[in-house]
Amino acid sequence: MFRTRQAPLLQALSDGGSGDASLRSAAASVVPGSLARLSSLGGRLDELRDRSVLVWTGDQLAAGLALIELDGVARRAVLCPPGLSATHLPAIMAKAGVEAVVCDGLRAGVPSSVAVIPCGTGLLPLAGERRDTRQTEWILLTSGTTGGPKLVIHTLASLAAPIGGGAPPARGSVWSTFYDIRRYGGLQIFLRALLAGTSLLLSSPEETTGEFLIRAAECGVTHISGTPSHWRCALMSPSARRIAPRYVRLSGEIADQGILDALRAAYPDAGIAHAFASTEAGVAFEVGDGLAGFPADLIGRGGAAVEMKIEKRTLRIRSARTAIGYLGGPSLKDESGFVDTGDLVEQRGERYFFVGRTDGVINVGGLKVHPEEVEAVINRHPSVRMSRVKARRNPIIGAVLVADIVVRAAPGDGEAIKSEILDACQRMLPPYKVPAAVHLVPSLEVTDAGKLVRRGA
Repeated sequence: MFRTRQAPLLQALSDGGSGDASLRSAAASVVPGSLARLSSLGGRLDELRDRSVLVWTGDQLAAGLALIELDGVARRAVLCPPGLSATHLPAIMAKAGVEAVVCDGLRAGVPSSVAVIPCGTGLLPLAGERRDTRQTEWILLTSGTTGGPKLVIHTLASLAAPIGGGAPPARGSVWSTFYDIRRYGGLQIFLRALLAGTSLLLSSPEETTGEFLIRAAECGVTHISGTPSHWRCALMSPSARRIAPRYVRLSGEIADQGILDALRAAYPDAGIAHAFASTEAGVAFEVGDGLAGFPADLIGRGGAAVEMKIEKRTLRIRSARTAIGYLGGPSLKDESGFVDTGDLVEQRGERYFFVGRTDGVINVGGLKVHPEEVEAVINRHPSVRMSRVKARRNPIIGAVLVADIVVRAAPGDGEAIKSEILDACQRMLPPYKVPAAVHLVPSLEVTDAGKLVRRGA
């Protein structure tokens, strides 16, 4: 089923036997296999041949259909994610040499020299024959919190590399994801569903988490993925009880024991796995034993499909799944071909645990604190839904820690919960990692990429 991963995506769908599997949004449903004879691009595919194309749509489904058609045709497909600041677009278009824009509505700011091709979910007859022979570059934008995003070069081969090898999903499987498919995590699920010949339900920014879960239940979703923050928000909704997944997947952030235990309690019959992946390094591994962290014996396996090592406390990865590099930017890989993920790990017994990012350290009196490490302790409290630890200026030691926490208990229990959380932190953490204050808040902001907002908090 995954044999044609080197071929253009539409050919891979045909060879893989996608049948009547559909891509579904809140407003439409399309069978991807129909693109062999129809087009979402108004029959103007020839105008995009060998060109650098920006896919800039409001609708995920329109973007997904355009990507299927562009692979093997366009020289480069640049995926514009939702929430991208308009101030970054001119630089992105210039760096990527964009010659055409595929869009589902009017787009201000497109230079007159750039062709504008409308796309949508209404399919039209294709003019002429398909000649899908090129290896298209898929350009993904990082979701960094400072400066402009980096442009990461992938191909269908590198993106699809993690998908093969296992048994195909059971008949009748329906995938879904909280991610947007124009980011790496969502794109992985998009390709996984397409290449396995299963249907995929797409989320919509116009619907609440509860509304999306209701729609997922109505569509019989069996496999669903998201970040830990996505799942924490989902479990706060009464609609979380509407779905009965067979498989739950987490990636994009540290999956601490608190969220893994909460998902196991909510979906006792589901396989629950957390994966490590990044836009640059690709998918490294998946852990399905219900425990945070990953087995230490994954490190240092020579000749494995994914080789991993720890250097200067950060996880380094080398595989066919990693990106080719940054477009017009710094080198992505070291001399040996390893990508530094920037994720710090430490070994405890026979397991490695993620402790935070190299760029996310808080300095408390000259001592380094990773907020995720403190949050992992806080999130183990049975009343905590989600938490965020941040710095607060202090005239004596420079900064102290404060924790914002969303709880499931009634407000009257607040003081007791705060006391219990501080007691747990004092027992399990050194004094400089214990929050100076705990605040109960109604919600915490999550980025468009599904990650907890930290900068400027």
